[in-house]
Amino acid sequence: MSGTAPRSGAERNYPLPHAGPDARLTEPLETSVAGVLVGYGYPRLDASADRTALESSIAAFLYNPLERDI
Repeated sequence: MSGTAPRSGAERNYPLPHAGPDARLTEPLETSVAGVLVGYGYPRLDASADRTALESSIAAFLYNPLERDI
């Protein structure tokens, strides 16, 4: 089973519909997630590139991608 395949009979709550900017996706949220990772033994996110990648990863998990006009 792939990491994105739903389990049999399990309804998913994520990703959410993307309705534009979300005020909940903030630096404190990223800091909290980074803290949890460090607590589990992962390295600190000191570089700004690491923080940017974390923000993108959180957004990718939470939201459906915006549909692009073709």
